[in-house]
Amino acid sequence: MGHQYLALKVLLLFWAGGLSLFAQTAESSENARSKLPNFVIILADDLGYADVGFQGCQDIPTPNLDTLAREGIRCTQGYVSHPFCSPTRAGLMTARYQQRFGHENNPKYDPNDPVAGLPVSQVTVADVLSRAGYVTGAVGKWHLGAAPHFHPLRRGFQEYFGLIGGGHDYFRVGPPGESREYFIPLQRNTEPEAFQGYLTDVLTAEGVAFIRRHHQVPFFLYLAYNAPHTPLQAPESWLQRVSHIEDPTRRSYAAMVAALDEGVGRVCAALKELGLEERTLVFFLSDNGGPVEVTHASNAPLRGAKGSVYEGGIRVPFIIRWTGTLPPRTTYEQPVISLDIPATIVAVADTAFPTESAVDGVNLLPYLQGQRHDPPHKSLFWRTGGGINWAVRSGDWKLVKVGQQAEELYNIGEDISETKNVSHQHPEIVLEIRRQYETWNQKNIAPIFEGPRRARPAGNKLQKDANRASAQP
Repeated sequence: MGHQYLALKVLLLFWAGGLSLFAQTAESSENARSKLPNFVIILADDLGYADVGFQGCQDIPTPNLDTLAREGIRCTQGYVSHPFCSPTRAGLMTARYQQRFGHENNPKYDPNDPVAGLPVSQVTVADVLSRAGYVTGAVGKWHLGAAPHFHPLRRGFQEYFGLIGGGHDYFRVGPPGESREYFIPLQRNTEPEAFQGYLTDVLTAEGVAFIRRHHQVPFFLYLAYNAPHTPLQAPESWLQRVSHIEDPTRRSYAAMVAALDEGVGRVCAALKELGLEERTLVFFLSDNGGPVEVTHASNAPLRGAKGSVYEGGIRVPFIIRWTGTLPPRTTYEQPVISLDIPATIVAVADTAFPTESAVDGVNLLPYLQGQRHDPPHKSLFWRTGGGINWAVRSGDWKLVKVGQQAEELYNIGEDISETKNVSHQHPEIVLEIRRQYETWNQKNIAPIFEGPRRARPAGNKLQKDANRASAQP
């Protein structure tokens, strides 16, 4: 009996010790998880390079973005990986040049199209962070495919609220059964939902609510505004604040930018109120340059606009803030690209993309903290139309190929406006950079789907209605 009692006592001691060790391990794991940094990406849509105060804008008030720039690092040569909407977003989600997997056009809005969207073979930053224990949420414009398997909840995000397509009316939702892209209901997760008020304000409120819900755990918020993309619509109160602008088109655009700026301010205020500033890495940028002729945005002093591989199509306002970790009131002068954002996030979260992803972005933190002084990239690349247009930035040199025109060479360090083509003076540089492009392009594939204008006949009434809605003043 005594031996049995002793054995039982030893067994109980081992069991208690195991429970204690399990509890300590769980507590240690939870403590480690609670110390992980948060991440917020704020993406504007069609914002002009020169249309925010920290880029020198004089007629549009952007006090909150200007504060964010002062509190963080302004990347003076910040680029996106494509000169228009959806392909840039595909790169931003994957840290890969989107030409690697054929996402080179805007997908048409078609919930029955199984191809037009971010290929499901691609791992997203939300996939990686979700597996690492993060709460992941997307708010706003998706534009990475309308079929169910492209949905944010199938791409690593645990929560979603926003517009699945490429744009939306800022005040209205169509009747039940609406199928026009700019009037379909928004979605809360997968359920359709109408909205009240001004869409920019609605998206801001959803972004702030996500932060408040999850402020005690590590989170990743992707807040993708559709402002100031067309249709040019703003409440009268915001139009009054920019009434000094005489051009009515630019005045509407400016009101939309100002409303966006206030939204960024509300997000930053929530982070500050909850004591999260030092635990949250914040990125702000636009998805491409401003469409100058359409919205009267300004990309000065850059040449070109949205859709162009000249600087005006691909160089954007670009801010990185991490209070207490990155130096404030700083500029970073080396070229960086939107692909670096997901690569940096994953590295800071102490996790990784799958090695087979062949990530093109780099972790910017060592460069921004002064631990490394070499450029993050030897060269940056752009391609549209399957290679009809392309460009390479290599050091201060930029080689541009537009359609059937001869290659153009610019020294961006001396000629930011790309006005002096020096290709004839430096044929050896043209040859070297062209070889770089050809080597890079060998790893790319042809576009796997066409844009909506090619995919649908001009007489399609729904497409006409959607185009009209997106272009209305």
